[in-house]
Amino acid sequence: MNNDSSINEALQTLLDGNKRFAAMKQTHPNQDRVRRDEVKGGQKPFAVVVGCSDSRIPPEILFDQGIGDLFIIRLAGNIVDDTALGSVEYAVDHLGSRLVVVLGHSKCGAVTATAKGGEAPGHIGSIVKLIAPALERVRDKPGDLVDNAIRENAKLVAATIASSKPILEEMAREGKIAVLALYYDIDTGLVETL
Repeated sequence: MNNDSSINEALQTLLDGNKRFAAMKQTHPNQDRVRRDEVKGGQKPFAVVVGCSDSRIPPEILFDQGIGDLFIIRLAGNIVDDTALGSVEYAVDHLGSRLVVVLGHSKCGAVTATAKGGEAPGHIGSIVKLIAPALERVRDKPGDLVDNAIRENAKLVAATIASSKPILEEMAREGKIAVLALYYDIDTGLVETL
């Protein structure tokens, strides 16, 4: 992890919020009229979350955060394309977010479908194409193929973000941002770092 205290504090805030969520002891911070009034003039999210579109994985709820706390980018399989990368760039370069997390999760339908193979009609093929490299990297590893691929996919997406030129790669290299892969277990409600 980064030695920058603001980045470490951001990660700890996410992990502490997740522990509250998993224990069903949420505090629901920053979800009142006062907070709405505070963010009228602009936003300063402390973290960016690149997550899956899966309806069971809402980052604000999983991390027990409120309005204006997180900048969320969600695509099936927590993948990134040029538009998603542009959104991450905006959050770190213009809004000042220092932590970027890629949130993979158990039972991911996009990764499961990629592992099963077969036809991917319409634009679904573009999702499969971006997930396939993770699947290939873990195909011969012990353990559950899909779960291994979900974890590998989150790591590969984090690496893609951290190496995206010119903005993100430079900020990561200079320690201005940290990019981490996380994994959410639907059964336990807990997040772990990868």
